[in-house]
Amino acid sequence: MNNTSKTDWDRIDAMSDEDIDTSDIPPLSDEFFAKAQLRMPKSSVKITVQVDPETFAWFQAQGEAAEQQMAVALKIYAEAHKSYNFL
Repeated sequence: MNNTSKTDWDRIDAMSDEDIDTSDIPPLSDEFFAKAQLRMPKSSVKITVQVDPETFAWFQAQGEAAEQQMAVALKIYAEAHKSYNFL
């Protein structure tokens, strides 16, 4: 697994807020903040799942947080199949 970053973190750390180019970001209006809602993520259920080695190796090869990626993949699958009744 290659975690080598090409980002110049020292340059980023040295930047002030004024150095950041925000010209392509529109300002947020009062209406935006009036409609804004705080959304807290749902808590997770910790489980143990057996996965074949090839599948797990593929997720690990995608980078860090393989377990989080697997959880997202399961959620997407479940959402796509909500209309099916498997029971």
